[in-house]
Amino acid sequence: MSAPHDYRAILRDRNLAVILLLGFSSGLPLALTGQTLQAWMTVDGVDLSTIGVFTLVGIPYTWKFLWAPAMDRFVPPFLGRRRGWLLVTQAALALGLTMMATLTPSRDLAALAALALFVAFASASQDIVVDAYRTDIAPPAERGLAGAMGVVGYRIAMLVSGALALVLVAGSAWIPALGWHRTYLAMAGLMGVGVIATLWGREPELAAPPPRSLRDAVADPLREFLSRPGAPWLLLLLVLYKLGDAFAGSLTTAFLLRGPGFSLADVGYVYKVVGLVSTIVGVILGGALMVRLGLFRSLMAFGILQAVSLLAFMWLALAGKSYPIMVFAVAFENVTTGMATAAFVALLMAMCDHRYTATQYALLSALATFGRVYVGPAAGYATDPRYLGLPWPTFFFGTFLLALPGLALLAWKRPAIEGLDRR
Repeated sequence: MSAPHDYRAILRDRNLAVILLLGFSSGLPLALTGQTLQAWMTVDGVDLSTIGVFTLVGIPYTWKFLWAPAMDRFVPPFLGRRRGWLLVTQAALALGLTMMATLTPSRDLAALAALALFVAFASASQDIVVDAYRTDIAPPAERGLAGAMGVVGYRIAMLVSGALALVLVAGSAWIPALGWHRTYLAMAGLMGVGVIATLWGREPELAAPPPRSLRDAVADPLREFLSRPGAPWLLLLLVLYKLGDAFAGSLTTAFLLRGPGFSLADVGYVYKVVGLVSTIVGVILGGALMVRLGLFRSLMAFGILQAVSLLAFMWLALAGKSYPIMVFAVAFENVTTGMATAAFVALLMAMCDHRYTATQYALLSALATFGRVYVGPAAGYATDPRYLGLPWPTFFFGTFLLALPGLALLAWKRPAIEGLDRR
């Protein structure tokens, strides 16, 4: 079958549309317990120290792998193991957001905190099942596109519950102001997108029965993964593959403001808007190319492009305040990062055993975020004049060098990666 026919057959599969909608459902609650909720509390007169404490409601996202085994072990009495849990978590999210809409931060702070934590827990639980569903339903040839559709849906939802929600609250020349309560009710109603996707989607076929006990659901996924040849090296690859990009990304906004001296408006319009559009383009392009390239070649090609894109910021640091170079650097870096993200999500999917998808994906994705979470302080010390004080061009060249060990490890483990593509 020719490649064009392959693409047409894949794009006609409703699984991709379901995954796109589930990505939207997964991304929608994040800002509603994060930045959007902080904005509501700020305008309602809540003090900054309390707003700071409220950031702790995001803890469930970090620790979701702790209860992921229960979602592998237990099967709801309706719709199956994956879609049943999807419907449960989506109903919980709609209920939690609806109840949040009835409160006022300055008056109902404790109740709002409890509900925000409940919504974050339900959202993290939905993420577990969305990741497992996408991994279980997508055949190897579609993993790149499936990952891409999930990321695109997630990013669109973050725009809706972030920027669009604030516009709905305040109103505009075209949109009447809804206020906070009705805006949160509207967001609760949008969880219906996820419910539609859940009812429309197919339940993945079970390659094997679920774990027989909760103990097995915890121990067996670890035992199965660590029994694979070269498992520790694959785990290290998850940390190293995007390390250079994470190191650069932790200070890109600070660099644009303090290095070349762009304004906040410049950063807002170019880095945020151009960056978001470029990332979505990159994710879709990467997912589409993976159908032809396969897992290993995509990881290598997109990883090289991602590393090279960091040199564009070194060029900007050397050139100074140049708008054309800034737009090029931001667009190039975000397109290549989107492409690498599509391949990386496909790698995570390929590394999971379908008996334990929820648990293994949650654990592997938590490990993959290790570099992105903990490189920020190191990057800050590296550029702070009171410590290492690296010049910006040197810093970005260093991030390029940090990307190379992951590519070297990827090349060394090529047989193992190509084996994953046949799972």
